[in-house]
Amino acid sequence: MRYAKPQRIILKGHPEFNERWVQARIAEDPSLLGLGDLILKDKERVQPHAGRLDLLCQDAEASKRYEIEIQLGKTDEAHIIRTIEYWDLEHRRYPQYDHTAVIVAEDITARFLNVISLFNGQIPLVAIQMQALQLNDQISLVFTTVLSEIGLGLVDEDEEVAEVTDRAYWEGRGSKKTMEVTDALVGILTEFDAGLALKYNKFYIGLAKNDQPNNFVIFRPQKDWVRLEPRLDRSDEIGEKLEAAGLDVMDYDTRWGRYRIRITSKDFKDAEPLLRELLKKAYDEASR
Repeated sequence: MRYAKPQRIILKGHPEFNERWVQARIAEDPSLLGLGDLILKDKERVQPHAGRLDLLCQDAEASKRYEIEIQLGKTDEAHIIRTIEYWDLEHRRYPQYDHTAVIVAEDITARFLNVISLFNGQIPLVAIQMQALQLNDQISLVFTTVLSEIGLGLVDEDEEVAEVTDRAYWEGRGSKKTMEVTDALVGILTEFDAGLALKYNKFYIGLAKNDQPNNFVIFRPQKDWVRLEPRLDRSDEIGEKLEAAGLDVMDYDTRWGRYRIRITSKDFKDAEPLLRELLKKAYDEASR
């Protein structure tokens, strides 16, 4: 194989390759954007009194949607405003999903990157720079994320969510049996770090060390099972192991970066080695 240098093509004003062409390529394969396994939900989606959204995609394994706007050439004020407006409309119409606004442009200038950055954190926003490259008689598109979505604060940073309760509250909301499963899971964690202890909050049971929250794993006991939520990057390897173990896995929580797994007492006995592996991985990643 020999090295060949491709030539960059500017698509804005190009007689053959226009915005509709780019839109069609992304619609054919949304994974080009590098945002994960996406499914196309709609294109040229009509917005009430606000034009058309270029592309609407949804994460294949989670309740998360992406409102995607494409612009050839440089980003401008109108493009940013339109992207945020479409995101807001979809967010209001379908609040059951997490929504992220995505700006795709050939040239995202430093000035507008700074402007976009001001919104990020308040509005989930991703900026992707696109390049069209020609090599001989072939053309390719390369997408590079230049501004990633800023993750929201961790659960323990939310004062309202972190309202303190006690063990009796959770034995009533769940059951003594599922609290025993929770204790068994924490027992594994204390093998890695004896300083870890349960911290009882209103909507979840977290972890603390030296009275400081350390919620790399949280627990939500119910009557018959415990929802175990380790903070781990989603991966095919973990997914395959969970499936092979026959565990009841819910949608991956993309907002908080957590797996959500229903664990019964039988599941704990049958899949303890895998659960130990996941808890150790979550602990190690949190300790870096």
